[in-house]
Amino acid sequence: MKQILKKLVNHSDLTREEAREVMINITKEQYSNEQIAALLMGLQVKGIVVNEILGFRDALLETGRPVDLSPYDTIDIVGTGGDGKNTFNISTCACFVVAGAGYKVSKHGNYGATSISGASNVIEGLGVKFTNDNDKLLRSLEGSNITYMHAPLFAYGMKFVAPTRKALQIPTIFNLLGPLVNPCRPKYQLLGVANLTQMRLYSNVNHKIGVKFGIVNSYDGYDEISLTSGFKVNTNDNEEVLSPSDLGMGTSRPDELFGGETKGDAKQIFLNVLQNKATASQKDVVMTNAGYAIHLFEPDLSVFECMMKAKESIESGKAYECMKKFVELNS
Repeated sequence: MKQILKKLVNHSDLTREEAREVMINITKEQYSNEQIAALLMGLQVKGIVVNEILGFRDALLETGRPVDLSPYDTIDIVGTGGDGKNTFNISTCACFVVAGAGYKVSKHGNYGATSISGASNVIEGLGVKFTNDNDKLLRSLEGSNITYMHAPLFAYGMKFVAPTRKALQIPTIFNLLGPLVNPCRPKYQLLGVANLTQMRLYSNVNHKIGVKFGIVNSYDGYDEISLTSGFKVNTNDNEEVLSPSDLGMGTSRPDELFGGETKGDAKQIFLNVLQNKATASQKDVVMTNAGYAIHLFEPDLSVFECMMKAKESIESGKAYECMKKFVELNS
């Protein structure tokens, strides 16, 4: 660790292997909390680079519990969080809409850290029991087109840094790793980020990983396509700057996406969307994000055509039926 800290003090980047090795050693409890704190602060002050993220990711996947969902090609729809907007569970809702449209979804998530309700809060609120049993996860995917992996049951390495992260009370490299350590390593990912700096970083990381990705950011700071402002979409092949009107959609107000004051409020909005009882703005934002996710599977279709598939999933009741079957298989 002494040599690693010297490099960081000198503003030198770690190699991918150095980052991997230091994370492996953290899981072996070879360092004190003070050393881990110095490491995390050193990386943060220097500025985190792609190889450091990749090295930590390698170690977390290596020391965690893998999931095999082959032969299926799946997608994860996830936001980095931390945008401070306290929206309802847009990404999780979009997952069920995509599943209802006939595509396989392998959602990876956790409890909310900066919002009332994270993915795990709303999934658990439906009566779902989390599992890391591969057969159960596969059975859920085959039976309802969607499976859910509660992050703490898989990325074991995270627990060794939890006390230090809590004590530091600032973002660290581990805030960036959540969307990158889905244990089934899905072929596709739609990732929402809160700013353009994160978009560039994740784009470079995902190019190295080889995933088929879409990264989205709304210019007013939402980590999804919020339809409250213009937004940017970055994929493996191109970048686009768009406005809601480019998709034939109206502009929403921030208060129309609010997730409520309690977990119960967030759950009710989630159910309203899937039952086609939500407000136009709530439905539109889910339909748009689900449409972009479907577009990763269907690049020969237009985004608008993919959004219409998402709309049909909601209005036909297929999204809600997927959710009910998912709960039945996981209760």
